[in-house]
Amino acid sequence: MSGSRCQTLYPFSGERHRQGLRFAAGELLTLLQVPDGGWWEGQKEDGLRGWFPASYVQLLEQKPRKVTPQPGEDSLNCPLPPGWQSYMSPQGHRYYVNTFTNETTWERPSSVPGTPRSPGSQKSAVPAANGYHTPVTPMHQMEPGHMSLRKPSGDPQSPGSPRMPRRLARESSRTINCVTFPHPDTMQEQQLLKPTEWSYCDYFWADKKDPQGNNTVSGFEILLQKQLKGKQMQKEMAEFVRERIKIEEEYAKNLSKLSQNSLAAQEEGTLGEGWAQLKKSLADEAEVHLKFSSKLQSDVEKPLLNFRENFKKDMKKYDHHIADLRKQLASRYTAVEKARKALTERQKDLEMKTQQLEIKLSNKTEEEIKKARRKSTQAGDDLMRCVDLYNQAQSKWFEEMVTSTLELERLEVERVEMIRQHLCQYTQLRHETDMFNQSTIEPVDQLLQKVEPAKDREVWVQEHKTGDIRPVDMEI
Repeated sequence: MSGSRCQTLYPFSGERHRQGLRFAAGELLTLLQVPDGGWWEGQKEDGLRGWFPASYVQLLEQKPRKVTPQPGEDSLNCPLPPGWQSYMSPQGHRYYVNTFTNETTWERPSSVPGTPRSPGSQKSAVPAANGYHTPVTPMHQMEPGHMSLRKPSGDPQSPGSPRMPRRLARESSRTINCVTFPHPDTMQEQQLLKPTEWSYCDYFWADKKDPQGNNTVSGFEILLQKQLKGKQMQKEMAEFVRERIKIEEEYAKNLSKLSQNSLAAQEEGTLGEGWAQLKKSLADEAEVHLKFSSKLQSDVEKPLLNFRENFKKDMKKYDHHIADLRKQLASRYTAVEKARKALTERQKDLEMKTQQLEIKLSNKTEEEIKKARRKSTQAGDDLMRCVDLYNQAQSKWFEEMVTSTLELERLEVERVEMIRQHLCQYTQLRHETDMFNQSTIEPVDQLLQKVEPAKDREVWVQEHKTGDIRPVDMEI
């Protein structure tokens, strides 16, 4: 695949490789080396080159070029059968296409009756990060490090390309919930979309067993439960603030009632003035606490209650949408398995009839081989169509999972930030209330400092005296 073009899917900083190539999403790269192990070498349009994770890019389709066979070029120096055309892949590998049946094969078709061909017309599924499949053309057929969803007889491959061991083909990917993922042992650096963050979009793809170990819950359902729990916590915080408001209102009511009490109302002098001011401060403090309760209700309680009123309904929409995509994906996967099984049966039937032809050559056997070959080709086409539908469903599910999980992550960050701001508003209102209370008590303190017992006595004596002649001792 060296020399092929690809487009970057995600930004890469290049810090995870000492010769890493830094790029942004959407850039075009030219591949220089594509070894196994998950790291490719590429070159940007400005000439910079370096290494990057293979799952961060998507191969671009390249149109194959039709070639004219030269004398002596093919193993059999004879014309192709009617309807067959020869093409060259971008890697220089020759393959053949039947223009009547759309059958594709890496082996040169023969016009000799009864010569079997390995049906290679199907596209192989190329797994990438988190189950994402890139579009596949014949240039991807049986490339080293990739896994095919079908298992054709004869293991057709491009001439000159190394044969991929069957064990490696089986272990290069794994299936979880009908989704094809890269195997961790073969793609260790390609598992995370956000490697530097603990993001929702990377850690909730599989199912998780409940604490009892009886049932399983999908990762997306866990995220939904987190959101609904956050909504409940937000509601309980609003109820807590409501109780605080009730306390403030009751406290203000009691202070106001106490300020109107007539106890000690007949106190005179500077002490009487201080006492009257103290009772008045209770009325002022009651007004401050009443305003505080009103502010709590409008600035803290109501925003907590009204934030995302339709939150639960929106979460159900997310849940149903992802669940429907999962069902569609499972259905497509079942169809692929069924088509693969059908293709295997057709191939076995074709091989059996070919063996019969070797034993006994007859027109009837040739007709049966042609019929079996047509059925095998049709089964291969059915598998190719099922694989395409599966890849489309998986790509759609992958995109929606990433989009939805990132949206849930954004909603959670927004919820926490909203609560933080309103709790800060609560502490600010409380601080302001304390300052107002302090301002109402300061005049009382000032008057009490001016209380003069001697002066009060003098004033009282002057106002209430009965005479200034005191009795004297007299003899009787």
